[in-house]
Amino acid sequence: MLTLLQDKIATPLGELWVICDEQFRLRAVEWEEHSARMEVLLNLHYKKEGYQRREATNPGNLSQKLADYFDGDLEIIDTLPTETAGTPFQREVWKTLREIPCGQVMHYGQLATHLGRAGAARAVGAANGSNPVSIVVPCHRVIGSNGTMTGYAGGLARKEWLLRHEGYLLL
Repeated sequence: MLTLLQDKIATPLGELWVICDEQFRLRAVEWEEHSARMEVLLNLHYKKEGYQRREATNPGNLSQKLADYFDGDLEIIDTLPTETAGTPFQREVWKTLREIPCGQVMHYGQLATHLGRAGAARAVGAANGSNPVSIVVPCHRVIGSNGTMTGYAGGLARKEWLLRHEGYLLL
């Protein structure tokens, strides 16, 4: 049975769940008011094999590192380990999201082309939207082809804040 360690931290954007395995690899990072979505994803990915959740304070120093990100240490999220379930395509999209440099963005079509799947922007968008490890797997760095803020599970205001925090100048 998989044991997941969970902590909740305060951020400038609200409370954030930090959930990792016993090897301190992030399995979920989600905003408190979207915890129902997180529950659905955890059950989808881990219920069959079985999992349990335990409270933990700053497991693997991950909570502190996320707090450091919000305090301005932007590169720290690149060092945080993740272990996600999902389809091979989803994991490929999520891996590629981590390659978008801090302060830069990509639109869905560019991401699809980068993955060698030109024309699959909708599929990329769906995979992006099911990312269980927000911020660390920076789905907020994907925007509409015309430069507009498009879907972010945490809300567009948070997406804009995260992009500004990372130095991206919004139009």
